[in-house]
Amino acid sequence: MKRLFLVFILFLGFKGICQEKYPKNYFRNPLNIPIVLAGTFGELRSNHFHSGIDIKTQGKEGFKIYAAADGYVSRIKVAQFGFGKALYINHPNGYTTVYAHLSKYAKDIQEYVKAIQYKKESYATGNLFFKEAKFPVKKGQLIAYSGDTGSSGGPHLHYEIRDTKSEHVINPLFFGLKVADAKPPVFQSIKVYPLNNSSRVNHQNRDFIIPIKNIAKGKYVADRISASGSIGFGISTFDRLNLAPNKNGIYSLEMLVNGKRFYYHDVETFSFSESKFINLHIDYQHYKKYRRRYQKTYKETQNKLSTYHDLINNGKINVKNGFTYSVEIIAKDFAGNTTSIKIPVSGKKSNSIFSKPKDSTNFKIIAKNFNKFKQKNVSIAFPKNTFYNDVYLDFKVENGIAKIHTPTIPLDKRFTLTFNVSKYSETEKQHLYIANLEYPKYPRYQYTRKKDSTFFTTTKILGNYALVADVIKPKVKLLYFKDQQWISKFKTLQVKISDIGSGIKNWRATIDGKWILMQYNHKKKVLTYNFNDKKLVGNKHIFKIVVSDNVGNTNSLSATFFKKQAN
Repeated sequence: MKRLFLVFILFLGFKGICQEKYPKNYFRNPLNIPIVLAGTFGELRSNHFHSGIDIKTQGKEGFKIYAAADGYVSRIKVAQFGFGKALYINHPNGYTTVYAHLSKYAKDIQEYVKAIQYKKESYATGNLFFKEAKFPVKKGQLIAYSGDTGSSGGPHLHYEIRDTKSEHVINPLFFGLKVADAKPPVFQSIKVYPLNNSSRVNHQNRDFIIPIKNIAKGKYVADRISASGSIGFGISTFDRLNLAPNKNGIYSLEMLVNGKRFYYHDVETFSFSESKFINLHIDYQHYKKYRRRYQKTYKETQNKLSTYHDLINNGKINVKNGFTYSVEIIAKDFAGNTTSIKIPVSGKKSNSIFSKPKDSTNFKIIAKNFNKFKQKNVSIAFPKNTFYNDVYLDFKVENGIAKIHTPTIPLDKRFTLTFNVSKYSETEKQHLYIANLEYPKYPRYQYTRKKDSTFFTTTKILGNYALVADVIKPKVKLLYFKDQQWISKFKTLQVKISDIGSGIKNWRATIDGKWILMQYNHKKKVLTYNFNDKKLVGNKHIFKIVVSDNVGNTNSLSATFFKKQAN
């Protein structure tokens, strides 16, 4: 009997271990400062979910970053945008940790990367992959320094944990990282949506915002609504953590109807390939118009996100005449702080004739088919399933501007936009590019491929486009020193570059005729060369730089400087 009891206890212990999905003490804090987050995992971003956590670095660069566990550096990438300087470590337990927006790497790694950059004569390295023997690391070993490179909005460390085999990203907080958070999420507003032509809410067939009231900490109520047919809800919400004023994302969202779960999603893990479905997860049209994101508590048919669980009727509520419904929406952060709102709904049949006007244009998109249309000198071509649903498309060309609907419909694929340029001279063609005119005063360059009589680009954004001419050279300016100046105490050489037209494409800088590595801070528009990179011979030196924009306009600058070499 005692033996049977012991076996039972061991079984319970083994079951508990199995339920422990992620190791809690395997990975350490990658920094030696308390974790305060500027961004949470799964946070709603432009066209994607945030794939890691953003750890604040007190507004400064240069904090030491340590390997979270034993393993080896499996990949390094240096890019002008995106993650900037990034490093990946594979660990023997089947996970990969990622460290991004770095200022520089640890000495041996930095020397290797710099040698590649000088060999390629390029700041960007592309992906550099390594085997176990090249850069093995131990837990707590210095691997890099924090920075602000790439598409970073300020100094911080972007930190990820991935399943090495599947490359699914996993919320790093599941692995035992401690973040102080005693604050519940905040509800900003609620929207209600009639989900088909026969549905009504408050006698209307359109979506609108419901008034809400905060009655206690983490408790809200909404005004009663009357409805009929299939309806859904959307919520604008954020979470704040201790020690940080910024608005972060929530961990989970749940909806109960008369106490029964109809909808639930959380951000435990997801794949990069499904991240694009964020544009079906949110009210995309509202976001594009007003820059506020509403998370739907119902699932669109074409939405393939794996983050949904326990859905009834995909979260859509069928309201019947004469029935009452208590709808409760619950938001939680990772620490378990909870905020909820109750929305009373009365089933009331409406004979209202107020409804959305029906779409009707000459250009109907059949989503499952290839669609191509032409107006004047412009053609647009949509591959199969570019659109999630069949739609009527507004398309016209006026005063040289191709007006392709409005950018309020999310696309699954890129479409091709082509301009016929046969009426232009070769000189004119050289300076033309296709631009997005979302902000007419600031045309945004679209990567433009040029053939003899046509220019084309691909994009996932509907809206206004035009051919724009750029005949202005980039600007180049020396910072902090002048031609013929002694700069012996300078640790760096800096140049400011800018372009008001198609934008900076590339640059090439040399000292005494030899290529030098200049890092570009595109937020400050400053190129920086570190004199520690190469030992200069002699005291007199000639610096030259050539800067090009995206249509080939170039500008150059040359300056002589004098610098005594350190002993």
